[in-house]
Amino acid sequence: MKLTSSLIFASTLCVITLLSSQPVAAKDDTKKAHKSYSASKKVPAMRNRVYAQLARAQALADEGNKQAGFQVLDQVKERLNSLNSYERAMLFNFYGFMHYANEELSSAISSFKLVVAEQSIPDSLITSTLYSLAQLSMQQKDYTAALDFLHQWQQVNAKELSPSQAMFFAQVYYQDKLFVDALMYIENAIVLAANKDKKPKENWLILKRATHYELNQPKQVTKVMEQLVRWYDKPQYWLQLSAMYGEVGEENKQMAVMEAALQAGYVTKSSDIITLSQLYLFHGAPFKSAHLLAEAIAQGTVVAQEKSLDLLARAYLAAKEDFKAIKVFKELSNIVDDGQYDAMLAQTYLNNEHWQEAINYAGSAIKKSKTVNTNSANYLANMYLAQGIANFNLNNFQPSLTAFAQATAFVKVKKTAQQWRKYVEREQKNYQQLQVRLAMLN
Repeated sequence: MKLTSSLIFASTLCVITLLSSQPVAAKDDTKKAHKSYSASKKVPAMRNRVYAQLARAQALADEGNKQAGFQVLDQVKERLNSLNSYERAMLFNFYGFMHYANEELSSAISSFKLVVAEQSIPDSLITSTLYSLAQLSMQQKDYTAALDFLHQWQQVNAKELSPSQAMFFAQVYYQDKLFVDALMYIENAIVLAANKDKKPKENWLILKRATHYELNQPKQVTKVMEQLVRWYDKPQYWLQLSAMYGEVGEENKQMAVMEAALQAGYVTKSSDIITLSQLYLFHGAPFKSAHLLAEAIAQGTVVAQEKSLDLLARAYLAAKEDFKAIKVFKELSNIVDDGQYDAMLAQTYLNNEHWQEAINYAGSAIKKSKTVNTNSANYLANMYLAQGIANFNLNNFQPSLTAFAQATAFVKVKKTAQQWRKYVEREQKNYQQLQVRLAMLN
């Protein structure tokens, strides 16, 4: 936000052009007060010699000789008592703009305050200066002062707020953490723009989104994100909209928007690919989950580390691609010290009746649980069960019974282990009896 330094003179009026459009007020009672104020006020004329000196100061400043410009103003200031109200206001106005050009904001504010302290000056100078003071206070992060100047400005203006002016109010209120007031002015700006068949500007919607967020209104944030996607089609808005759908519990829309973003080429970051892969898996599309993630890992977009490989393996399992999952679990077993992925390998091999591999990896998981400082309680009991079941299917009865006996030490599988142990003991006897009979036949 900046002020324009050019000053255009007439014989009795100076018009100052600001970066924003000239500020105006909105209420009918303000209009009436303004008309009464204007009718009762007489503005003195600026004398030629004062005009010439101020014009000379501006010319020097425009040529880059700011110091000389200030010296000319100082000469005029030495005769301050001989100047009329309008001439004094214009002098301080010049000081203000020249200080602003030097990035001396505090001095600029002090000078502009002296402008509006004068009584018999043009209304346009009062309104533009009050608005400038609000802008400068905003730059100084003095939001209370900025609001005060804006309210003074409204009292001496007759026209309706423009959308950009309403947004200036909103910005100041937002920075002052008055979020409800900020939202009121943002919505006012949007309505004013719509009345002229114009869509809200992108930064208006961004501020509206931030305001709803500060007010802890996720559904309203989501609606704003829908508008940003509709009017300002940018990759980040699609991804943020998807995230908001997830936050408000609309998971189907979350995945649909994320998938649309993928088709549009917006899903390129590793974190976004992993998020979409998780969504596919959560919504019962494990083939898509695995395909997307495997391709991204192959291309190097996603790093082959524990988080991504774990997701890929679980996607393969959900897709009934057990041996693809086994390949990934083996990678994980090599890069992760604890036995959790050896346990997954043992369980997967067991499910596929690869008994010896199940025994081997269950043993590896148990061994790692004893040598690596990790919480193995989640899988250790099941590994003893896996060893027992696999050994039984290989007719290794004694190792099977030993494994089930070890499993009984774990409360969560104790009953199951005991049942298996009794069953194996019976089957062992039956097997031994069968072997005796076969031997007798021979």
